[in-house]
Amino acid sequence: MTTQPAPAGNAPAPPPRRGRPRKGVSTLTRAAIVEAAISVIDDEGAEAVSMRTVARRLGVDAKSLYHYVDGKDQLLDAVTEHILGGMALPEPTGSLDADLRTVGRMFRAHTLAHPRAGALVLTRQLSSTAGLRPIESVLSLLHAAGCPPEEAVHLLRTLLATVIGTLLREVTAGPTFGEVGPEAEARRRATLESSGLPGLVEAAPYLARFDHDAEFEYGLDLLVTAVTGRIAGRR
Repeated sequence: MTTQPAPAGNAPAPPPRRGRPRKGVSTLTRAAIVEAAISVIDDEGAEAVSMRTVARRLGVDAKSLYHYVDGKDQLLDAVTEHILGGMALPEPTGSLDADLRTVGRMFRAHTLAHPRAGALVLTRQLSSTAGLRPIESVLSLLHAAGCPPEEAVHLLRTLLATVIGTLLREVTAGPTFGEVGPEAEARRRATLESSGLPGLVEAAPYLARFDHDAEFEYGLDLLVTAVTGRIAGRR
């Protein structure tokens, strides 16, 4: 019986094996799959994630992944949980104002660590402990401040809607009527000033300029001030 010669050094790589990878060839785990999915998202966007694209990153057949995740939907949930689970939520300081600002800033920082995964983090509704922990943190802060459960839920949803809306604009849609960078800002300002609309002409220097940090801080300050003022008024 003759043996086949070994492939040349520049020969194409063999196709991925089907089923579980050979022992010793790959250390396929759920964590490795999630990291590979995040890598796909960072490079190509969340829309590029599929069982095939993630398997390709790992050098295995897509069927191998089903031993660890049920499908693409569960994989995207796992990515979201992984990002949220990395949030080291602060210990309450006793100041609702300071604590809400800290949670908001941490949420933004973790979202922007993988900006192309932002839409997943901000819109997927999770039921796992990791996914629900940030919600529990905010509800606990509101409860400690004397807010009854029903109103705490209303305030939580308002907080989330504002923060999520601001971050979605930052990571996906870009600024409304504003540009980032001096050249783009100058072009936008000229367009607004030549519109002939008095409100736009007057506000053109501000509409043309956009600062992500300043916009987030303004919105967070406005919201936290409203929430803390409302709770103080109830007392």
